[in-house]
Amino acid sequence: MDDILKVASTLAKNDGISVLLVEQDITKALAAADRGYVVENGHIVLEGSSGELQANEHVKKAYLGI
Repeated sequence: MDDILKVASTLAKNDGISVLLVEQDITKALAAADRGYVVENGHIVLEGSSGELQANEHVKKAYLGI
C-alpha cells in the first residue's frame, strides 16, 4: 500500500492529477491526501482537509484511538 500512496501523491503533486483512493488505514490515507471523506454505513459523515479530519474529535475517537 505504501507504494500506491507514493504514486498517488506523486501524480497529484507533479502532474496535477486527482486520485480517488479508498483506504481503511486512516493514518496513512490522511498523510497522503489533501482532502478526505469519512464514510460510515455507506454514507459520507465527514469531509474536509486532512488536517481538519485529523483534528476532528469523532475521527480521533473512532479511527485513531485517541
